[in-house]
Amino acid sequence: MPLPDLMDTAHYFEQAGVGLGREETFRIFLALKNLVDTHTLQSVRFWGKILGTSKNYIVAEVEYREGAEEEEQGEEGEGEEDEPKDEEEGEPKEGEEDNVPQPDYKPPPVIPKEENGTGCNKKTYFVCNEPGTEWVKLPPVEPAEIVCARQIKKFFTGDLNAPVISYPPFPGTEINYLRAQIARISASTHISPVDYFKFEEDDEDDSDGEGRDSYTLNVEFEPLRIDELTDPSLITWVHHMQHILPQGRCQWINPAMKTDAEEFDEEEEEEENEDQEE
Repeated sequence: MPLPDLMDTAHYFEQAGVGLGREETFRIFLALKNLVDTHTLQSVRFWGKILGTSKNYIVAEVEYREGAEEEEQGEEGEGEEDEPKDEEEGEPKEGEEDNVPQPDYKPPPVIPKEENGTGCNKKTYFVCNEPGTEWVKLPPVEPAEIVCARQIKKFFTGDLNAPVISYPPFPGTEINYLRAQIARISASTHISPVDYFKFEEDDEDDSDGEGRDSYTLNVEFEPLRIDELTDPSLITWVHHMQHILPQGRCQWINPAMKTDAEEFDEEEEEEENEDQEE
């Protein structure tokens, strides 16, 4: 069963004087069990609780079994038709003069999001307002959302469809803002004692400089002494989640570099233009 013993974990938090209380913790455990029963998951973890002005968010962090997420997305996408595209802006309409000056400004290239299972989208997150209510799957996070979330401070309302009114303008609603802040919190606060985790054998070679994002529990780990764990220098603690770069991704990408598909499309356009000129 992918669901850990939440009550046992809560017991240790209770010894430190933190937690949600035994009753609410047990209700969350039952809600997570319901999530496991309705989705094909490899692992699920209670991520935390985020308070809002009207309602709160219970957050679950999950990993799908191999291929299960693609099947679920395919079922959700069935029956959806492509909406007709509006006329591109900047094209002269009928009756307009052709000598209208056009701006030369070109927006910076859009930074693509990281694929599911990698970087900021390594995990998938579900939220609900109260244990027992319907779980809602959060969308993958976009780099632009993380970049903007770093520049603003907003209270959560508890409504995933609520607009995020801010400056600079946030590119999305509260569901996107929530996902961006979850990514930031996870990257900053997931820590563990040195050598508690180890990199997988496939990731030992980091010569390409892309970083390593997969790790496993080190069965040979020897627990550290209390005085070592409480050392003010914190040398015995490390982050086990990748850092989010200023670009809004864990893996840097050159936005000026074109993909093979884009280069192929440009070559086709050039050939079409040459044929039309002839």
